[in-house]
Amino acid sequence: MSEAPLSAIRSLPSWLLGRAAARGRALVAEALSVEGIKMWHHVVLSAVRDLGPVAQADLGRSVGLDPKDLVGVLNDLQSAGLAVREPDPNDRRKNAVSLTGEGQRLLRRCEKAAREANEILLAPLSAAERDHFTSMLIRISGTEG
Repeated sequence: MSEAPLSAIRSLPSWLLGRAAARGRALVAEALSVEGIKMWHHVVLSAVRDLGPVAQADLGRSVGLDPKDLVGVLNDLQSAGLAVREPDPNDRRKNAVSLTGEGQRLLRRCEKAAREANEILLAPLSAAERDHFTSMLIRISGTEG
């Protein structure tokens, strides 16, 4: 009897992590869509909250987004009244990005939606397994430290 198709591939941790990540992204994207926002908009709002006011170039580097793509995301956020770009007081040649009050309120709703989506993703695991799984993901993702 032969093995099931792709069984060797489907047993690789990298393949399984990719599938889990795709499912997680889909769940979060769906939850964010209820708020009318996309994943990168959420990432940028969160980074601006944590770093802001932040120079646009520094923001792009912190989230790993190409400058052209960042401009598009910021245009969307600014036109929706969620973020503002103003001359950086430290260097008037640069723009500093900050959140508006509405941006802060939307970010709180999006964070709640993302947490709920992750609860769905991790529902098959006990609380202890979730903590252990998360700590292992941090270790293997290279984001520890």
